[in-house]
Amino acid sequence: MRSVAGTVAVAVLLAGPATLAVLPCRPAAAAASRGPLPKDWKKRTSLRILPQWPRQNDTVRVFVHCPTKANHALIGSTAFTLKGSWRIYREVGLGLSDRGLGRRGVGISHYAFPGDHLAHLKCVKVTINEHTRIRKVRVISRFTVPLVVRPFRLGRFF
Repeated sequence: MRSVAGTVAVAVLLAGPATLAVLPCRPAAAAASRGPLPKDWKKRTSLRILPQWPRQNDTVRVFVHCPTKANHALIGSTAFTLKGSWRIYREVGLGLSDRGLGRRGVGISHYAFPGDHLAHLKCVKVTINEHTRIRKVRVISRFTVPLVVRPFRLGRFF
């Protein structure tokens, strides 16, 4: 299958620029018909954790979208507890891009209780006074998603 695609690519390149002008350009046409994003989407807050049903001792991927006013995100859950820690609830920080997007891998502890948990997202605007080094944290928006932790099974590795 790869050789057929390679042969077609070589034939198009050897045919010259006249053949390239005839070929349709679908991605550019599709992007032009979509238009710009609605302004309300820039203010939307969302959190997605994959997989939705992780096992103990797994790593999950966290995808965040915050309003463009926010420059930092905090994701907290009882499923993110650390080994040997007495704290049941743990918050994980996440930096955001200019568009309000961020992603990070977070470990589900082997000691996290199996069952239902909630993952809470807080989009915040952090400002620091350079002279006094006092920082102000203002919450912009919040979002919560359910998370189900399944028990660890050694048999899945065999």
